[in-house]
Amino acid sequence: MRRRSLLIAVPAGLATLAACGDDKSDSSEASDSTSPSASPSASPAPPAPKIVDGPLPAITAGTKFGAKPTVAKGSGDPSDQLAVKTVIAGNGTTVAEGDYIQAHYLGQIWATAKVFDNSYDRKTPLLIQLAQSSIIDGWRYALQGKKAGSRVQFAIPPTWGYGKEGNAQAGIKGTDTLVFVVDIQDTFNAKSSAKGKNVAQSDAKLPKAGTNTDGKAPSIEIPKVDAPTKLVAEYVIEGDGDVVAADSTLLVQYKGVVWETGKEFDSTYSRKQLASFSLQQVVKGWAQGLTGKKVGSRVLISIPPKLGYGDNPPAGSGIEKDSTLVFTVDILAKM
Repeated sequence: MRRRSLLIAVPAGLATLAACGDDKSDSSEASDSTSPSASPSASPAPPAPKIVDGPLPAITAGTKFGAKPTVAKGSGDPSDQLAVKTVIAGNGTTVAEGDYIQAHYLGQIWATAKVFDNSYDRKTPLLIQLAQSSIIDGWRYALQGKKAGSRVQFAIPPTWGYGKEGNAQAGIKGTDTLVFVVDIQDTFNAKSSAKGKNVAQSDAKLPKAGTNTDGKAPSIEIPKVDAPTKLVAEYVIEGDGDVVAADSTLLVQYKGVVWETGKEFDSTYSRKQLASFSLQQVVKGWAQGLTGKKVGSRVLISIPPKLGYGDNPPAGSGIEKDSTLVFTVDILAKM
């Protein structure tokens, strides 16, 4: 069993071991709309589809990357396999199974051209993991091997979409083939790091964090002084992305150590798995420390006990009562 993150808070503001470590990410959907998240099902996964070139309906307007596309109605019968076309080839990082992608998309029904969902109108890209049970299988197979910066069009038959049950909320029947246009803005994996400019760490009374961006865990050097009694949240690397709001859902890399001992107690680097969660679900020190910071940044956070676990740390975590916690957090993306 994979070790779970220690960050998710319970109503009392403490934390529990139930978290992002091996549950489906709570950031899978960009809103309460019908995103391509997988439907709960007890059925075994179907075998992988054959990737074919077509047929695919024409994109008649919004042909540039990032523009909302208009897609014609499907002509004739769609393939019973997965038709995939790279409409615009990007030159970014290659997408792999298990990666998170940030993408704009439009989905419509082959036979009617009815658009059942799109992220362009919401002006908020989808942030989701390409993993079984997180997203419909057609997306996983169509986007593996594509590069960030690409526009990909594909047609998903029911077998690798919503199955015979369809999706009543979206008006999708169990016989409908779905057509998607997806603009892959970025992709993230266990080697992703902050991107920005290094910020001087000149306060001798605060920990110093490493500035490496090679996907390896940064070092954290704790000074031999008493821990601060108030929350500290400082840039180590300052990105230039969107500002994090108090209710943002973030995709992050992080490492946590205890001030008093320097002992690591939690890390996405050691799990080789990114974490994704809402700031409304984490311990108060995280929520307050990351609010107002920019996407792409690495932030050093020192959390006093009253904003962390206080006198009730998670059992088996190795954290003593009333410990000050120190984190480095790489903010990779936000909803």
